[in-house]
Amino acid sequence: MELDHVTYKGPKLDDIELLEAVPRSLQSLLTSLNGFVQFSGGLHIRGACLEPEWHSLRRAWRGPSAFHALYSSVDEDWVPFGEDCVGDQFFLNCRQVCRLSAETGDVEEMNLTLGDFLKEVNSDPIEFLSMHPLLQLLEDQGELPDGYLVHAYPPFCTKEAADGVTLNAVPAWQLHEYHSEMAKLLPAEGGQFRIKLGD
Repeated sequence: MELDHVTYKGPKLDDIELLEAVPRSLQSLLTSLNGFVQFSGGLHIRGACLEPEWHSLRRAWRGPSAFHALYSSVDEDWVPFGEDCVGDQFFLNCRQVCRLSAETGDVEEMNLTLGDFLKEVNSDPIEFLSMHPLLQLLEDQGELPDGYLVHAYPPFCTKEAADGVTLNAVPAWQLHEYHSEMAKLLPAEGGQFRIKLGD
């Protein structure tokens, strides 16, 4: 498959043990291109590498801050192969893709194989990946550095977000931990909560 607008290519494969543990569809992809970023940050596919940490599938799947440790809704067998610009996560659950809403912890079955997922991404990336926050940040700030995601305040899941949000680029793992803490604090039936983005 031809991938459009690749703005970062992962380093040489150096985590063969982890590569052998992922589904064959992902093995095939990472063997040809060890992860990448498309659309200036619209999609990040992690690689089988130890460095850089923000790109490491091992850290996302097996590390101390793995997504199954951050979210009770995530099974430790799910492979966190990618994320969008605001930190929503894509997992391979058996052979199908599911999506984690990072702010709420909700999981949605997408009923797509990895190949189908990538085709959908490349046919209409702006709508499929909900890239509007990224496009606004790029217009205002010029770029989203590698290893960074778009942080929205107030969070998109709040009523206050309807009045507008402030967008900033923050390190990916900092935003992951912030979102996971927020998901734990969200009231079941609405209400107020407070959380602070770390230093």
